[in-house]
Amino acid sequence: MTTTAPARSQPKATLRLGDRVFSRTAVAAGLMILVTLAAVAIFLILRSIPAFGATSEDASILPAGENFWGYVWPLVFGTVWAAALALVIATPLSIGIALFISHYAPRRLASTLGYIVDLLAAVPSVVFGLWGILVLAPAVQPIYSWLVENAGWFPLFAGPVSATGRTILTAAIVLAVMILPIMTAICREVFLQTPVLHEEAALALGATRWEMIRTAVLPFGRSGIISAGVLGLGRALGETMAVAMVLSATPGLVSFALLQSANPQTIAANIALSFPEAYGVNINVLIATGLILFVVTFAVNAFARWIVSRRREFSGAN
Repeated sequence: MTTTAPARSQPKATLRLGDRVFSRTAVAAGLMILVTLAAVAIFLILRSIPAFGATSEDASILPAGENFWGYVWPLVFGTVWAAALALVIATPLSIGIALFISHYAPRRLASTLGYIVDLLAAVPSVVFGLWGILVLAPAVQPIYSWLVENAGWFPLFAGPVSATGRTILTAAIVLAVMILPIMTAICREVFLQTPVLHEEAALALGATRWEMIRTAVLPFGRSGIISAGVLGLGRALGETMAVAMVLSATPGLVSFALLQSANPQTIAANIALSFPEAYGVNINVLIATGLILFVVTFAVNAFARWIVSRRREFSGAN
């Protein structure tokens, strides 16, 4: 009768003290994000409960005869409309700038432009708001007048035109400039990660530089472009001071017109302008609008992550 010796168990690798400390610190940092997100959500929900059933008799901030949902709907529309306009303006610009830096500009010029684009992200939003009021709005007002006179039949350019230029389109242009640096930086890094063999193969087959970019670079960076758009959209949805300073808003308005003096308000700007004088249930109403903005932003990011996961094969980051 033969007996087999039991197999020796492999000794477990012992982690050094520094490795254990780093591992636990990284885990704690990751959990802190979830804890913070949960704490913010719980705070918003608890403080928003009194507002959901409030009427104009309970909160003076609500228009006469309106409840909370009638009050928040125009704000949601204004927030999404302004952010969508900013994204439409900023996306082609960011892709074009990123392609120029990564594939067209000489190395020294590309490095300088990259630094300039990154520095734009450090400009405070108040500065953008002042620029929008003092420089941009007076400059674009004659253009708005020309559009209303020659293209007023189109609903987006319907009159009467704003005499100050402080319209939803001006606010969207300011938002587009604000989200341009982060979108350009992400697109640039994604385009630089395109496999060199793919680019060289396209050029070897006789493709022009633009055809190489269209067939090799853009498909590879599609998920990165979507991610850049989501990050830009997230900032545009939550931007406060610049919109509050530039936009001449009318409470409770829902309108797609871009050039009129009456414009829809955004949630973040409305909170900033109304919170200092709020009291009682009015505070709960404003916090509840913040909860709606929280949910909208979370839903947009979740939808974008779903799109990115479906196009995982195009992303070098995944």
